[in-house]
Amino acid sequence: MSWQNNQTLGRDFLLSDLFQGTSAPWTFFALTLLDLLVALLGNTTIITLIRADPHLHSPMYFLLGQLSLMDLLYISTFVPKMALDFLSGDHRISFFGCSTQMFLFTSLVGTECLLLAVMAYDRYVAICHPLHYPILMSPKVCTLLVLTSWLGALLNASIHVVYTLTLPYCASRQIHHFFCEIPALLKLVCTDTSQYEKGIFVSGLIFFLSPFSAILASYGRILFTVLGMRSSLGLRKTLATCSSHLAVVSLFYGAAIIKYFLPKSYHSPEQEEVLSVFYAILTPTLNPLIYSLRNKDIARALRRLLRK
Repeated sequence: MSWQNNQTLGRDFLLSDLFQGTSAPWTFFALTLLDLLVALLGNTTIITLIRADPHLHSPMYFLLGQLSLMDLLYISTFVPKMALDFLSGDHRISFFGCSTQMFLFTSLVGTECLLLAVMAYDRYVAICHPLHYPILMSPKVCTLLVLTSWLGALLNASIHVVYTLTLPYCASRQIHHFFCEIPALLKLVCTDTSQYEKGIFVSGLIFFLSPFSAILASYGRILFTVLGMRSSLGLRKTLATCSSHLAVVSLFYGAAIIKYFLPKSYHSPEQEEVLSVFYAILTPTLNPLIYSLRNKDIARALRRLLRK
């Protein structure tokens, strides 16, 4: 069926109201807006510091700036629309708006999976091969790794989103989710999607489990190298350097594994909503806090900027 003949083209979908499903919708609404403001301020501050402070012009902070950019896009994709819908009482989303949300979400998830693996590789090279670090993580190599992450995820998202939107949808346009994502849309399709869902699973293995395995391998080598030094000081320095990234990896992958890879019997639809709120709304706020509180270079850069 062609895109033009899709019976859903030009017709609105209806999103669930996340706030009305709580016992105190206005309180939850206010907390979500506060979360948005903190995420915007925190991530914008980190990006500004990295660009303005010469001491932060290194591969590690270049990658952190990319992560902050993703977090800005993440939370800006969902929360403003959710807030507007709650205030207006109109939870419709156009076909184009739903397509845009799906594309941005799928792209950002794929890119962040790959970027977190690149960040782990950066720490591995810095700790295990410090003499080769200027070559293995040169500005050219670093830029190439980031571009590959973005382009690979954008291509993957384009294929899946376009195919999903060409499927025939049933009469109901009620999406049982507070934003558009592929699994939620597939529940509205009138044909059998089991084969396509297998393709999505394979794509998930490539963009999710492969980077996660690379992260585990990188930190395994780091741990092996540090323990081989038999130095408590070296271990403390390594923990100080890597703890922020490990915390971010745990937040992102922990929620995603529970939602997308565990069998549905292990969690209810309500728990899925909570997990979605965690990685789509809370994580973009927590990431800059984790890096700013535990990273002395970021703290010093902020003090220098405030003095100026």
